[in-house]
Amino acid sequence: MAPTWLGRSATYLSLLVLLALCSCSAASRRALLDVESSMMERHKQWMALHGHVYKDEAEKEKRFNVFKENVEYIEQFNKAGNHPYKLSVNGFADLTNEEFKATRNGCCWAFSAVAATEGVHKLKTGKLVSLSEQELVDCDTKGVDQGCEGGLMDDAFHFIISNKGLNTETNYPYNGADGTCNAKKASTHAAQITGLEDVPANSEAALLKAVANQPVCVAIDASGSDFQFYSSGVFTGSCGTDLDHGVTAVGYGVSNDGMKYWLVKNSWGTSWGESGYIRMQRGVDAKEGLCGIAMEASYPTA
Repeated sequence: MAPTWLGRSATYLSLLVLLALCSCSAASRRALLDVESSMMERHKQWMALHGHVYKDEAEKEKRFNVFKENVEYIEQFNKAGNHPYKLSVNGFADLTNEEFKATRNGCCWAFSAVAATEGVHKLKTGKLVSLSEQELVDCDTKGVDQGCEGGLMDDAFHFIISNKGLNTETNYPYNGADGTCNAKKASTHAAQITGLEDVPANSEAALLKAVANQPVCVAIDASGSDFQFYSSGVFTGSCGTDLDHGVTAVGYGVSNDGMKYWLVKNSWGTSWGESGYIRMQRGVDAKEGLCGIAMEASYPTA
């Protein structure tokens, strides 16, 4: 009788193992479904927060998959904790890095030039006036500057000088697209500059001297994924010197852990970075500075 009992016992144990495996498999599937459902809810909330609407379900599914990959990358990066900066699921989270690079608004040069002009006007008069980027976008189109297709900060300064100033943001508001120059509005001036100065290239020391006195326009390589999702801390991410973005260096300092940084004002809204700003590592080995920040710097005079 013993062989028969052992055979039944073995069969019974096999069934238990099979049931356990099936149970684990079902639990794993449920866990995956729960994760997917949770991610879909996060995407839904993210869409509502940033006002994103997709043309159809196919586009929504495509964007969701990109969103999910980006969220996973951001969370893994932050969990590793081996960098002095953090990333976040910001308004660019449904774009691949290639899409991010291709779809960025090219009006950055206008924002950079206006920020520097506002700064020097404040230093001269004691009054901080919000000036019009849209005036540059619409009216400064006879040379290199071509609205939201791109431009250079130095050329913007030349326009402001020849135009004898800029109107206010309130009177000539930004709308995010190229438009026809409103000559009447452009003839009203709330701030003026008299000239411009180029900072000696490839010298963080020269840039430091300039920023100590006033906001300075700088060009950087802002094409990387870590720049795309930057949230806080001192940015030390890998980047090249293919200058593709105009920003404004408005200050400098040293972090609590002793890392030197540039304080840089961006033009991607206050939901990006540290309320629209980024701290970028200062004093790197490369003469060009991190992301090329010391390559092409300039500032207006008044």
